[in-house]
Amino acid sequence: NTCSPAVSLPHFSGSSSQSPVLTQPPSMAASPGQTVKISCSMSSGVTVQSYYQSWLQQTPGSPPRHLLYYYNSMSRGSGVPDRFSGSKESSSNVWYLTITNVQAEDEADYYCAVWTLSATNY
Repeated sequence: NTCSPAVSLPHFSGSSSQSPVLTQPPSMAASPGQTVKISCSMSSGVTVQSYYQSWLQQTPGSPPRHLLYYYNSMSRGSGVPDRFSGSKESSSNVWYLTITNVQAEDEADYYCAVWTLSATNY
């Protein structure tokens, strides 16, 4: 499995609040049947509690597929196997995507993104 640099969705605000910067590992490898945990770290100065977070999966030649989003709890996209799960470590501003029992078809680029639902931030 591979994961690409993180993508942050556009962050528009009526104030001068700082937009988050997300960092993911450049690549990871796993064999079928293993478990892999992909991290998404948010820059200091902002807090993960303020944001919704999504994981997306993209295979070559296909558009990104929404896997799940996370706020206070996790919600999977339609048809996403329960092998995919999300978690949050608020103390270190990190989200995780865990894939258990990795399958060959899981080889893809994985992106994290964040957004807010307030009146001025999307």
